[in-house]
Amino acid sequence: QVQLVESGGGLVQAGGSLRLSCTASGRTFSRYYMGWFPQAPGKERDFVAGITWTAGVTWYADSVKGRFTIPRDSAKNTGYLQMNSLKPEDTAVYYCAAAASPSRIPSVYDYWGQGTQVTVSS
Repeated sequence: QVQLVESGGGLVQAGGSLRLSCTASGRTFSRYYMGWFPQAPGKERDFVAGITWTAGVTWYADSVKGRFTIPRDSAKNTGYLQMNSLKPEDTAVYYCAAAASPSRIPSVYDYWGQGTQVTVSS
């Protein structure tokens, strides 16, 4: 079992930055992949970024390439979603999730954080 706890959401103006955190506990997290999925009102969860925990290989949705990064601190079992140049369309509840295999598909992920609200004003 893996538990994921998120923090760091909030309100920011367009063009600003936010950093979300996702701290894992429970099973050895090095076996997992971490993904980030925003969910806007009335929409499905949509992949934006992922990282292979041991190797640190990252991958991104085209919509966030060049704006978002996904660093991690293995010693703290914490992954981050660094969001720069935020746009109003980035507004959503952001979820981190863990899976045994890398994927952009939400249903592949076994464990989910509680979600944190990100609101970008124009």
